[in-house]
Amino acid sequence: MREKLLCYASAAFGLEGLVAEELRMLKLADVKAENGGVRFSASPEDLFLCNLKLHFCDRVFILAAEKVCTSFDELFRLVSSVPWQEFADGSEAFMISAKCARSRLMSPRDCQSITKKAILEKLKKTLHLSVFPEKGAQLPVQVSVHSDVVRILINTSGDALSRRGYRTWNGEAPLRETLAAALVRLSPWDFSLPLVDPCCGTGTILIEAAQMASQIAPGLRRSFAMEQFAPFRILPFADLRGAVAAEALSPDLSVRGFDIDPEAVELSRRHIRQAELTGIVHTETLPLQQLTLSEAKGVFICNPPYGERLSDQKSCHLLYRDLHALLQRHPGWSMCVISSDPAFERAFGKKARKKRRLYNGRLECTYYIF
Repeated sequence: MREKLLCYASAAFGLEGLVAEELRMLKLADVKAENGGVRFSASPEDLFLCNLKLHFCDRVFILAAEKVCTSFDELFRLVSSVPWQEFADGSEAFMISAKCARSRLMSPRDCQSITKKAILEKLKKTLHLSVFPEKGAQLPVQVSVHSDVVRILINTSGDALSRRGYRTWNGEAPLRETLAAALVRLSPWDFSLPLVDPCCGTGTILIEAAQMASQIAPGLRRSFAMEQFAPFRILPFADLRGAVAAEALSPDLSVRGFDIDPEAVELSRRHIRQAELTGIVHTETLPLQQLTLSEAKGVFICNPPYGERLSDQKSCHLLYRDLHALLQRHPGWSMCVISSDPAFERAFGKKARKKRRLYNGRLECTYYIF
């Protein structure tokens, strides 16, 4: 097993800088952000810690090989150059996925087939095997082809890192946990101030904020694909997970959410319990038009409806005006809102102090800070 691996942390557009910042905080080497993700070097143990600790990353990969390929023969040779025996013992179920864009290799199915053939041929030679039962743990391999540059990536995370494990139902407008964490990180909240989500839905922003402030690693409640890689099973995963769990703090926090929908509030409470944040995060049913808080300073963060359908736009614009009225009732507070509605500022009635372009799934959004 190599001491250092070339790795890649994928991220939604606009979050690459936050992922790079976290990787540097973890003292990892060769950190370099680019569109869609961040490259870095890490030991297998550090790679596991990345899966546990990264808040804004989609998945963490081993970047096994990268080269310009314009033919399937070149792709076969590239895949064959990878020392697959370092990641597999031949019992695995090889799960090959492929994405192709703006390249001469534009058939994902052919890329998958050739990649799998090359992996098996390499393992035949290095492990002296003739039969591959493919009944063991999954080895997820991704072939990414863009502008003729091919990357062979081994997915160490498995499911997306946004799947923290505390959320069992998403509500009508789910906000991915990684984006919710980013909204908290990009806001002016410094943990000592009250944080309030006036449209809290099922509580994702609140839970991510409380976990971040408490130094609770977002991946503690789930497993990762790399834990089943045959050569990696000797790693002290349980000890590493226990050490990270012991880093959690018990800060004095004021994290609250309100929503007009009692069913959403009930779901938020279920998710808070499942995240083991009962007594730390509080939610209740209350229209934001009736919300008045006693604290002189604080931060509102919310993900209100976007009004994507024409029939919903009028009610959404009224809601945006109500958010402005909420801010006016709390002149010492900041208001942070994400929306895909290009008319948001006009409906809100005020220009934002800061704006940042982000993506909620495939929706291009703007994060407004007032």
